[in-house]
Amino acid sequence: MTKEILVRYVHDSMTRFEMTDIGDWCDLRASETVKLEKGEFGLIPLGVAMKLPDGYEAHVAPRSSTFKNFGVIQTNGIGIIDNSYQGNDDLWFMPVFALRDTEICENDRVCQFRIVKKQPKLGFVEVNKLDGKNRGGHGSTGVQ
Repeated sequence: MTKEILVRYVHDSMTRFEMTDIGDWCDLRASETVKLEKGEFGLIPLGVAMKLPDGYEAHVAPRSSTFKNFGVIQTNGIGIIDNSYQGNDDLWFMPVFALRDTEICENDRVCQFRIVKKQPKLGFVEVNKLDGKNRGGHGSTGVQ
């Protein structure tokens, strides 16, 4: 069953979303040109506001080529956009830190998103011991 996402584009000049048969992430584009100097923090406007389906949230992450092409890293590693962030002015941004002087132009693909079901309500039960097999702790799987 296809889930519908209502999308408001900020500018008519923006490239519209297209779904591909390869993977299930959707590219997001800068909605305006952003220039950053090395060491500078910035918010890249993505030029969209969306209403996600009930029970879903969006995970926003850099594209695999974002650092190579633009020299920026997403400051929070991954962005989570809750489906309650759905107003006309609830615009999406990508927070970045520039590791070199860079220019990201309007319509450059800078990040990607996918929607996933929200985590169900959880209950936590305190115990004195877990019965699972120990794997050896942090870093126990080795290097190769």
